[in-house]
Amino acid sequence: MTRVTQGRVVVIGVGNLDRGDDAAGREVARRLRAAGESHAEILELEGEATGILAALEKAETAFLVDACFSGAPAGAIHRFDAAEGLPAHTNFSLSSHGFGLAEAVELAKALGALPLRCIVYAIEGESFEISKPVSAAVTRAIEEVATHVRDEIHVLLRRE
Repeated sequence: MTRVTQGRVVVIGVGNLDRGDDAAGREVARRLRAAGESHAEILELEGEATGILAALEKAETAFLVDACFSGAPAGAIHRFDAAEGLPAHTNFSLSSHGFGLAEAVELAKALGALPLRCIVYAIEGESFEISKPVSAAVTRAIEEVATHVRDEIHVLLRRE
């Protein structure tokens, strides 16, 4: 099996498992881990900016996965290159702390700590209520994003 030799690859699944579709990022991380993805460090975080910044440290490539709310249909998948910035109209993590993924990305850029490759996958949520399950549309998107991230990691490995 080919291993990454040129830098740390990290997948960070962000979200709250007790708030319905907000669990999307963490569920993607769990699917990758369950599938045996061994070419990346796979982390699950609640969404605090300081935790995200620490997880990005010394990574050459990062995939950040989170739920979002932009007004698109539930289950819609958005993919952004963080180096180009995140769209202002998209709310990530819906954190009660007010300082989450988008702020962590902007702070990492300002500090020169953003990985060379930093891809954000955002899954459009439908329900963020406490104690609600992940919606059917988001569950389908979780499977699709897990496949996309795995495929992108494997393409990256072939290039190195």
